[in-house]
Amino acid sequence: MGRNTRKRRTPLATKAIAASAALALGGGGLIWANFYASAHESSNQTWGGNETKAATASVATISCPDVGQKLTNVPYRARQGVATELANLDKQITEAYSRLASTRDAQAKDPSFVQNSIVGPLKEKRAATINRIRIDIQRVGGSFDNALQQLAACTTQTANQTTAGGQQQNGGQQQNGGQQQNGGQQQNGGQQQNGGQQQNGGQQGNIGGQAGNGPVAADFVDITKVAPNVQGKPRQLRNGSTGTFTTRCGVNANKNFNTDNVIVAPGVTNGAHHLHDYVGNQKVNAFSSNNTFLQGGTSCQNRSDVSSYYWPVVRIQDGTQDFDQNKDGGGKEGNVGKILTPAQAEIKYVGSPASKVVAMPQFLRIITGDAKTTTNGLANANAHWSCTGFENKVQLTQQYPICPQGSKVVRSFAFQSCWDGQNIDSANHRTHVAFADPGSGVCPNGFKAIPQLTMRLVYNINPPTIQNGQVKNAYAVDGFPEQLHKAATDHDDFISVTKNGLANKIANCINRGQNCA
Repeated sequence: MGRNTRKRRTPLATKAIAASAALALGGGGLIWANFYASAHESSNQTWGGNETKAATASVATISCPDVGQKLTNVPYRARQGVATELANLDKQITEAYSRLASTRDAQAKDPSFVQNSIVGPLKEKRAATINRIRIDIQRVGGSFDNALQQLAACTTQTANQTTAGGQQQNGGQQQNGGQQQNGGQQQNGGQQQNGGQQQNGGQQGNIGGQAGNGPVAADFVDITKVAPNVQGKPRQLRNGSTGTFTTRCGVNANKNFNTDNVIVAPGVTNGAHHLHDYVGNQKVNAFSSNNTFLQGGTSCQNRSDVSSYYWPVVRIQDGTQDFDQNKDGGGKEGNVGKILTPAQAEIKYVGSPASKVVAMPQFLRIITGDAKTTTNGLANANAHWSCTGFENKVQLTQQYPICPQGSKVVRSFAFQSCWDGQNIDSANHRTHVAFADPGSGVCPNGFKAIPQLTMRLVYNINPPTIQNGQVKNAYAVDGFPEQLHKAATDHDDFISVTKNGLANKIANCINRGQNCA
């Protein structure tokens, strides 16, 4: 369950699309659209006379660079304004995605419609937003890298470049085994994109799923056919910390949800664009602050643990409509189906194999994983999917497991366990914490070992079935609508808030080698 570290990069598949839309590949958010091939385009399809026919296998996307990950040095006084503008960039992508979904007729009549009416205006909006970020930073005396202004442009991408097969060639992580690269299931992009399944698959790019934005058959694998890929743990050194501390905070049976994210989008309603389960602190939303966390109450049995533990919900795409079907972050943004409550939610802090740990600082914020791996790549991916009975043998990052009868779906997280000793957050919410070396368990220079937060969520899910290249009764994690509900986008969020010396008690328990709860 440790961090994935070994990555191999291979070029994504390329495919000819209409000349008016042949733009270079970028990073960031995806927007799906149908492009139409010209009569002289190199293709295996047959074009009749002067008739224009839809290139159904050329479902395309628009990819926007992730500005937030490039902002590593934002002055504290500018962070609120910058966070608001970064949330605006996300909102602009989701609005453009919605526009694409509602303009199919116009796209069919005009091959340049997406470029002229969607991509171009989106670039202009993003350029203005990035400029406001520059002003916010420079106003308080900070420096701004003008190269970031080049991140305004979004670029098109073909369907083959965003299927699970293409994504899985983007980086071979420890879970890869051979199964991530195998077979026609990964590669038959055209077949798996021909959605039409469940409700309105064809209307939003023919990419399957109840809302038309995934998942597809290639996003699932029979776990009994995956070769073992779990690596051994680092050797325990004499000065290591071997204890554990378990906190029992429930499974969110009281349905404490929202679509905010106070870490990355403070003060912005629906800043996550997807729904979160919350356990622990019960008063967390976009407008919460360090001053209010201590007043929030907790679902944890240990009343001194008022930390916030929150993660995107999992849904079954069986045609069911849940309470947020017509709401932002829910059905309006492609997150549909029945919300599942975990059968178990296990939260445990563990030690370092290489050293003692120091107590977590109050209000420390950690995000593990990346909600935008479909477009950012896998550098920050930290998703772990498995099944009960297989967890010690197989962990998946880029696919959801199809578990055998009697086995349950498990999603696990192992958070960063090294802290810079100074900051409770950072501009990109990553650089103030780090993962220990996977081989030795040693933290990077300048970082201190802290109790490592681990989480294990177990779900009762009837196994999906794959028929004729399409998945039925799929399950998927909530996400940004343009991220296509890929398994690798799974992520988890944490804010450490404790009372009555609990942070020190956790560290002391772990350092003494005890198992506490």
